[in-house]
Amino acid sequence: MSGNAEHETDQAPAAPTNDDHGHILVVDDDPQIRLLVARFLQRHGYQVTGAPDGRAMMEALAHSAIDLIVLDLMLPGRSGVELCRDVRATSHVPIVMLTARSEESDRITGLEGGADDYVTKPFSPRELLARIRALLRRARAGQGAVVSQASTLVTFDGWRMDLRRRELQSPAGTLIDLSTGEFDLLVAFVEHANRVLSREALMQFAKARMSDDPFDRTIDVQISRLRRKLEADASGSQLIKTVRGAGYLFASTIGYHEGQSA
Repeated sequence: MSGNAEHETDQAPAAPTNDDHGHILVVDDDPQIRLLVARFLQRHGYQVTGAPDGRAMMEALAHSAIDLIVLDLMLPGRSGVELCRDVRATSHVPIVMLTARSEESDRITGLEGGADDYVTKPFSPRELLARIRALLRRARAGQGAVVSQASTLVTFDGWRMDLRRRELQSPAGTLIDLSTGEFDLLVAFVEHANRVLSREALMQFAKARMSDDPFDRTIDVQISRLRRKLEADASGSQLIKTVRGAGYLFASTIGYHEGQSA
């Protein structure tokens, strides 16, 4: 990982995983911290890009789809707080502020500047991971709510999902009986179609949509039941594919529409 070029972003080496939990931008002028965070997050299924300063950070944001920023407070040139305010002028991407300072005023300044959370150096990588996961869950739940409000009907491979009525109609026009957990799991699959999702990612996405249906240790049972119901009326096609050692993939082209199912 390169940290010597003044405005160069670095791309951490690819980790041996097919998980795709999101793309994290780590902005810190210390190359060792960038490398440590990148390797740890990649082992847990994230794509990571590193940037040593504000200019490299903005270049990365301009050229990549970033799901969350880990931003150091003290940077050469413009501070993390100033950069955070710049990002907030045009984006709601979650931001975790890293700071070597423990004073309350610095934490408040970071949060008031638009950061969603903070971690004080020296920090535990596991704590940073937990905070990243929590912020991404909230952000994705919000995105799902926006999709649900704007689009009441979802279609894929001849199937029709009415998100308002929480109904699933087969290509033959039959209403399929789904439990609360199965419906929320299908919505999670649809919202992340054609991406390999680990069991953990599926639980996070589905839990963000659920109210009272227990889901923690029932994920494999729910997937098995949902798969059987979809394949029973799918003309032999397999929508939910198992990716060995990685998780599951929902293979379909998704359409979002206004209106209600017939």
